[in-house]
Amino acid sequence: MNDLASMREQVYSDPRPKEHFDRFHERARTREPDWTYEATRLITSLYAYSLLRTRAISTDKVPGRGAVILAPNHFSFMDHFLMGCYLRRKVRFMAKSQLFKPPMQFVYTHGGVFPVRRGARDEEVFTTAKAILARGGAITMYCEGGRSRTGKMATEAKRGIGRLALESGAPIVPIAIHGSSHVRNWKRLRFPQVTVQYGDPIRWEPIEDPSREQQQAVADQVLAEIRQLYAGLQEHGRKGILKRVRAERRAKLVAPQAR
Repeated sequence: MNDLASMREQVYSDPRPKEHFDRFHERARTREPDWTYEATRLITSLYAYSLLRTRAISTDKVPGRGAVILAPNHFSFMDHFLMGCYLRRKVRFMAKSQLFKPPMQFVYTHGGVFPVRRGARDEEVFTTAKAILARGGAITMYCEGGRSRTGKMATEAKRGIGRLALESGAPIVPIAIHGSSHVRNWKRLRFPQVTVQYGDPIRWEPIEDPSREQQQAVADQVLAEIRQLYAGLQEHGRKGILKRVRAERRAKLVAPQAR
């Protein structure tokens, strides 16, 4: 029996022309998120900390400064906030263009979000993402594409994240978010326990015009790393992974003294 609450049918096409979204991209490329970002983070963090009992593991693996691409799995609309609420950095992310309508488009644009026109070859989204990375920013990109509707991770990665990594030269931090597939059960007054684990950064040498095969190879490697982190959380639970991480840290501290 499937215990996941149903999701609305996805709408892939946006009838509005590309030019309609130029102003949103221009703002994202040239301006940093304002007070709206912190206000949204405060509200969503309170929800994550209390009702979802969200905890993070190994946030220190996210660089404190400089360009970085954060790559979590994607089960819930809350994943952006769950992944970012434990980070001091302001994390930028792309959202489907259909969301850019009043009144919420104010929150998105002032919070540093930029649109992606799904179902179209949207080059603007890569131009915006690379502009943010060039300024040393942090971008979230899902290598699975859209949200999973089954509560299971995708078997194939979308090559877009590979393209962005190779063209920008920015490192990717794989991230596993465990438990967020049940966030939409809040209407049943059922709230899951969510754990977010950050993996080791991976970096590839930049390539000016990477082939489709090169892009896909990078995307596949990122998805494999996320799946490995997720499988660990599923098998050992939050406490088990925390014990393992602490043991690894102690071992690293002892190793230099033993030489």
